[in-house]
Amino acid sequence: MSNKKTLRRRQFVLKSVAGSLFLPSLASISLGQDSVQAGHGSPSPQAQRFVAVGNLLGFQQKHFFPTSVGKDYEQTKLLAPLEAIREKYTVYRGLDHGLRGGHFAVHTFLSGVLHHESKNRVDGNVTLDQYLADAIGGNTRFASLTVGSEGGIHGGCQMSWTRSGVRVPPITAPEELFDKLFLDDTQSTKTKKKRETKLHASILDAVLEQATDLSRRVNTEDRQKLDEYFSSVRDVEKKIKTRQQWSDQPKPKAPFAKPVNTNTVDDLPMLYELIALALQTDSTRIATLEIGGSFLPQNLGIDKSYHSMSHHGNDESVVANLVKLETYQLEQFSKFLSRLAAMKTDNGSLLDTTAVLFGSGMGNGSSHTNTDLPIILAGGGYESGEFRKAESSGLNKVPLCNLFLNIAQSIGVNTEAFGNSTGSYC
Repeated sequence: MSNKKTLRRRQFVLKSVAGSLFLPSLASISLGQDSVQAGHGSPSPQAQRFVAVGNLLGFQQKHFFPTSVGKDYEQTKLLAPLEAIREKYTVYRGLDHGLRGGHFAVHTFLSGVLHHESKNRVDGNVTLDQYLADAIGGNTRFASLTVGSEGGIHGGCQMSWTRSGVRVPPITAPEELFDKLFLDDTQSTKTKKKRETKLHASILDAVLEQATDLSRRVNTEDRQKLDEYFSSVRDVEKKIKTRQQWSDQPKPKAPFAKPVNTNTVDDLPMLYELIALALQTDSTRIATLEIGGSFLPQNLGIDKSYHSMSHHGNDESVVANLVKLETYQLEQFSKFLSRLAAMKTDNGSLLDTTAVLFGSGMGNGSSHTNTDLPIILAGGGYESGEFRKAESSGLNKVPLCNLFLNIAQSIGVNTEAFGNSTGSYC
């Protein structure tokens, strides 16, 4: 078999490890392959965690945002469920990514980058959760957990994306998430996974050997591309080592019987509980939960479509139903924060070392704009008890990615930029 065919075969197999791992296209030695850019960053010496909760269709702005800034802001209808833990979070207004696209831009919530514009960016349209998972995810069994649904508008939840532009498919229901966290593989499955891991490691070694050989025969510009490729290889090596490390380690014992899937509305409290347990057992330190278009108002006694209601046109009866639905979502979020606050660690509560972001990539649901996004940031040093209003236009506009950069830095990632950030903001 020719070297070219052998290389293609090895690259094909490695897709199961890293999504894709192709040697870069080099001007001095043409291989006809695309490059994969590597990220950077280092984990904090103290365990830190991040959770993001997103909503596909946004929240009613006039019922979400206060008008008075500072600690003495007035309670709003949608923030009322959080009143008892007011000191545990900060509410932000004026933050967004400066993008348009309605439904087709909601996936930028955690990245600030439209998928179709990400190809030539060093970090692609990587979302904050996956960016942090690359930095600290190797310390736990699961680098990250992505929870959501595959039903609803535009093909299901799309909140999490990798550097290579691959959507991270969500865990869709409590049963699946429970099994992932607490159900050990059978011995035959463990043996199969070990065999696959060994094969992946062997192929990776061979591809790395070929890349090393190429590095001796390229010019300075192409050597830089290969250095970026080697960084990608090291990322895959870390994933393989993590898989090997946890292959024989038993999972935590389940604290209760396996839950039964019901529907996306009634399942929401259990999904929150399982994410809290995943953090408490240190099964992961990064998690996302997206409430998508399959969230059915009928299960809250509202005989309307969630999407159709979002185009409410200021009809008071429709807005009232949306406020009822959105209040339920904030009630469950409030309970989640209280649950984390009640889980004690050596450094206080779990909430103390977990930055929890809540919001949406949709600003005004009726006009389907992606500006002036609803943002709450709780725990992890962001417990100010304040409502803050950022500059939303002009030269002093604050991108949402400035807040994301601050989160990454607080967790220990050594970086000066994320997405379209212009600086750090909290």
